[in-house]
Amino acid sequence: MFLGEYNYKIDEKKRLAIPVRFRKLLSKKAVITRGLDNCLFLYPIDEWQKLAEKLSKLPLSQADARGFVRLMLAGAMEVDFDGLGRILIPDYLKNYAFLKKQVVIAGLYNRVEIWDEDKWQEYQKKTEMEVGDMAERLKELGI
Repeated sequence: MFLGEYNYKIDEKKRLAIPVRFRKLLSKKAVITRGLDNCLFLYPIDEWQKLAEKLSKLPLSQADARGFVRLMLAGAMEVDFDGLGRILIPDYLKNYAFLKKQVVIAGLYNRVEIWDEDKWQEYQKKTEMEVGDMAERLKELGI
């Protein structure tokens, strides 16, 4: 299970070190793709396969389904870890998430999110101000 927040830097060769705790769960390969809210999602291969299978079953006749599938699947790329536990982030994903040098790597149970540090702080402030309302709405889901 992925938990916690870590601050890291992208080096000049667009490589990002992944926390050791997360690397153990990701093994030697992972899948990185566009995430929601302009972050990147990093999945272990087995979790990615489960998600990709569900996405492949969405109806082609629905525009929202097509768009979401395209966002997630066409943007996906397998990444390998080098000897220092770094992955290479492709330019199109780096641009999508507005990644500069400083990033936050956040564990979210079955996936890792990669955020530009400034975007993460903005998102956190907004979310923290709305957490009471969010909790109220989530009550309907049994949370």
